[in-house]
Amino acid sequence: MSHSNLRQDFLTGMSCAACTVNIVTTDGPSGRAGVTVSAMASVSADTPKPTLLVCVHHLSPAAELILANGVFCVNVLRDDQGYISDTFAGRFKDQIGDKFDCAEWIAMPTGSPRVAEPLVGFDCRVVSSEKVGTHYVFFGEVEDLFIGSYGSPLIYANRGYGAATPITSASSIIMGKQTAATKLTVSCFHTFGPYILPEVISRMVGQNPDLSINLIEGDQRRIQESLLSGEAEVGLLYDIDLSNELETVPLTNLQPYVLLAEHHPLATKAELTPFDLAHQAMILRNTPPSRDYFLNILVEAGEEPVVAFESSSFEMVRGMVGNGLGYALFATKPASSMTYDGKALVTRRLVSNAPPSPITLAVKKDRKLSDTAEKFLWTCSDFFALDA
Repeated sequence: MSHSNLRQDFLTGMSCAACTVNIVTTDGPSGRAGVTVSAMASVSADTPKPTLLVCVHHLSPAAELILANGVFCVNVLRDDQGYISDTFAGRFKDQIGDKFDCAEWIAMPTGSPRVAEPLVGFDCRVVSSEKVGTHYVFFGEVEDLFIGSYGSPLIYANRGYGAATPITSASSIIMGKQTAATKLTVSCFHTFGPYILPEVISRMVGQNPDLSINLIEGDQRRIQESLLSGEAEVGLLYDIDLSNELETVPLTNLQPYVLLAEHHPLATKAELTPFDLAHQAMILRNTPPSRDYFLNILVEAGEEPVVAFESSSFEMVRGMVGNGLGYALFATKPASSMTYDGKALVTRRLVSNAPPSPITLAVKKDRKLSDTAEKFLWTCSDFFALDA
């Protein structure tokens, strides 16, 4: 095998090894710096003080400052702190001047910054370092540490974020194999998931009572990451800005509509246009891709949206509409026409040139699907075929 092929195969192989996501920080006379790393490991708890190691690319400003300051802190992130990892990896450099502004920090005894509430924070003094290839390996003697009171680790594997899920050990080899053959993890976009999954799961469990389905619910980014990392085998999400590492099976298209309070002045009309919505207060669901999709419906029709309130919660937006605070645009249409607090809602057809919202089932390319995943795919296809 050639050197270049061996290197690429090594990188591909290592991408399958799940690691915690860590921010390594330093501060001292030479300055402050931080960088996202996945290469962190325990060395020994039985040295005079416990020791660990981290690997930092030699071109990272943090490497030079760790050498100069002689101290560093390893911040092991929780699974809801991916934005901190992205910031220190340089993803949001056009949105933030100082990476440290993305979170609150506390100085550890060495002076190195610690995220205010990480999963764990290891405050270390450098005892040795060595440059290996493109990376410095820093061995740190742990001077102090912080252990968070809650949370699970943010995991990085298969070039995507994931989360740790407790697994119950099988009572026997036979039981273990049977459980593996009937287990499926499905991720689903959180607004239309309740419209699809309960019936799909009911159909599948009706045919196989031993089936075990683990659900991951979240926004578009969370669902993609679960598929790319291997955390989920199949996912249901919008076919918008998807990674080219995913294969998709189109399921249906959801047409946008207008949601109104029962006594809203526009409720007297059978259908509405973006022109009708001009100058009306809008309640915007502000999670991607919904936010841009619904705003663009008005913008592309030449109307300027008047956003009165924003919320990431589907039911919060419905509640605000029901209480007369404005209209909302949605694609998912629940069967209930009542808000949580008992206010009546009505829906009106939206006449516009806006494209529908395409729902798709996605899997990672080249992943061999289990028989249960294949069954899930066909059950979803049948669900929408009968629903059409």
